[in-house]
Amino acid sequence: MIEINKKYSPITNADSRYFIVTGGRGSGKSFSINLLLVLLTYEAGHTILFTRYTLASAYISIIPEFIDKLETLDIQNDFYITKDEIRNKRSGSKILFKGIKTSSGDQTANLKSLQGVTTWVMDEAEELTDEAIFDKIDLSVRDLTQTNRVIMILNPVTKEHWIYTRFFEERGIMEGSNVTKDNTTYIHTSYLDNIDNLSESYISQIDNIKKRRPEKYKHQILGQWLAKAEGVIFTNWKIGRFKEIGVSVFGQDFGFASDPSTLIQTNIDTNNKVIYLKECFFLPRLTTSEIALLNLKHAKSSLIVGDSAEPRLLSEVKSKGCNITPSIKGQGSVTYGISLLQDYDLVIDADSTNLIKELNNYCWLERKSNTPIDKWNHCIDAIRYAVSYQLQNPNRGTYYIS
Repeated sequence: MIEINKKYSPITNADSRYFIVTGGRGSGKSFSINLLLVLLTYEAGHTILFTRYTLASAYISIIPEFIDKLETLDIQNDFYITKDEIRNKRSGSKILFKGIKTSSGDQTANLKSLQGVTTWVMDEAEELTDEAIFDKIDLSVRDLTQTNRVIMILNPVTKEHWIYTRFFEERGIMEGSNVTKDNTTYIHTSYLDNIDNLSESYISQIDNIKKRRPEKYKHQILGQWLAKAEGVIFTNWKIGRFKEIGVSVFGQDFGFASDPSTLIQTNIDTNNKVIYLKECFFLPRLTTSEIALLNLKHAKSSLIVGDSAEPRLLSEVKSKGCNITPSIKGQGSVTYGISLLQDYDLVIDADSTNLIKELNNYCWLERKSNTPIDKWNHCIDAIRYAVSYQLQNPNRGTYYIS
């Protein structure tokens, strides 16, 4: 028999509209919520929308998790299962699976199909950085025949995230709370609430993290929100509407093995000292041909400034029709590029999730020598290449175009 942690009971018996479900690794939050959703379908009249920010194929990534729960409860014969829907044969209630972004990743999914939704579940809610998209879908959950619920399941990230600002900071809710306030129920669990279901080896791993990396333990295991990284380099940025002002120039950083290749669009408003930034792609293990095709899709004939440390790769990408040129390199070029970016206000397109993560974590390794850490910089390096190329110091001396 499966028992659900009592901390999750408000999901089905509280009168709140909003449920904020936070927790760290091993807390069992996704398992518990998904199981409750399955049980909820035995009540007639429910249409449950289950989303992730990107969900290319629910049948491959999510539905198998639900099928496993049905089989564990030996109730799989009570359901019709398709590639993007699970329907209860007895009640007619159903769970729909959608990505908030379309498969192309270029726009928000069509919201007309959301009519009649009674419960919206946003899994991995930390990936949604655009509060306006949340508000748009939230307004569509308004069925009058049922209690409407909006359930956000997330691993806490930095306190700059709109979910923390809107649902915690502005309402005076302490992180880790299990309370109800202002039509919102907060549920927080950690592995300590699920320890009977964890293996000895997993608990041993957690104990090792606790001893060796206490900050990681607090954030990833206990599920605490992160303050802005200490010594973070860029504080001059905000999420806003991307504007194609002037000429679009793209920056590109090449990845190897598990590191991603990136392409970032930059548009500089020199009069108002604003740089608009948009993440075009952030993907690992791309072949040269795949990089070239993606470049042509996003940049078309616009100039791309690529990492000059890879002249062979640059040449191959150029031979496939891309308008690409080497970046500025030389002693001090990293610090120079950072100083250029710090001199402008940076406006980040809301869909640039990986860039936003980097800006929240890119910090100084050694402040006295102006040495940044060599991570959280795949998007940022690409931006440096494009911006430095456009705003070159006329007396750049040690800087050169290789």
